Amino acid sequence: MDAVRTPDERFAGLPGYPFPPHYVDVADGDGDGGMLRVHHLDEGARDAPLVLLMHGEPSWSYLYRTMIPVLVDGGLRCVAPDLVGFGRSDKPTRRDAYTYARHVEWMRAALFDGLDLHDVTLVGQDWGGLIGLRLVGEHPDRFARVIAANTFLPIGDRPPSDAFLAWQQFSQETPEFPVGRIVNGGTTSTLSGAVIAAYDAPFPDERSKAGARQFPLLVPTRPDDPASDANRRAWETLHAWTKPFLTAFSDQDPITRGGDHAFQRDVPGCSGQPHTTIEGAGHFLQEDKGEELARVIVDWIATL
Repeated sequence: MDAVRTPDERFAGLPGYPFPPHYVDVADGDGDGGMLRVHHLDEGARDAPLVLLMHGEPSWSYLYRTMIPVLVDGGLRCVAPDLVGFGRSDKPTRRDAYTYARHVEWMRAALFDGLDLHDVTLVGQDWGGLIGLRLVGEHPDRFARVIAANTFLPIGDRPPSDAFLAWQQFSQETPEFPVGRIVNGGTTSTLSGAVIAAYDAPFPDERSKAGARQFPLLVPTRPDDPASDANRRAWETLHAWTKPFLTAFSDQDPITRGGDHAFQRDVPGCSGQPHTTIEGAGHFLQEDKGEELARVIVDWIATL
């Protein structure tokens, strides 16, 4: 599988991101013995309760930079991977290399085979939830609890929203895929030029953005989507999930609005939990209200 690796110097001196890199190798899925390098952050005491921070489209672990210090100060260990195609992880250059199933398998191999994570608290936002909740559905014994934040697990049984269709169309038609500006457009705050540049850092050219370009097409939007059956099976697990499950959606995200109520209705583990709405935050609530979201996580875990 043809892949590129972003030069390390592009990650030097990024504002608010002092964390050392860690890597594991996973099979690329082509069946030819090829490997991909997956990057992750690992902060906090190794014997502390583990929080898995999963980013989505088109961000990377930089999204969690303001949350990690709060979580670590709260006595937690944070593992924040970069999905394949993003951040410091390797980036296959062919768009057809990216499938929903491969993203799930790449993360399973990295987090369970490579890092052997157990008793995980998943924090999933955007595609971090689409992938993370699949892992919960397929490997429930690895997880202790779940926090869903501006995410969903679609099976293609309902038409996508106008907001999603507009995003999907833009992602395929724009001549240049402006990662940093996309993140900025998904916040209620205005990001600095340096922060926008940090989101652009993993992507030196359009060739490195194949995964980001492909993600919007991988969301199941019809019942016969290639990922719909696997997501239905994951929902079977979630429908029986009695471990703690918390929703922490923002109030200004047109893409996932209302998704928290679906989880609260359909996941038994949501019953009796202190679900919250992060006010004044957009789709990328980690940017707008990262420290607030981190305190919600710390306080919730402390009560369990």
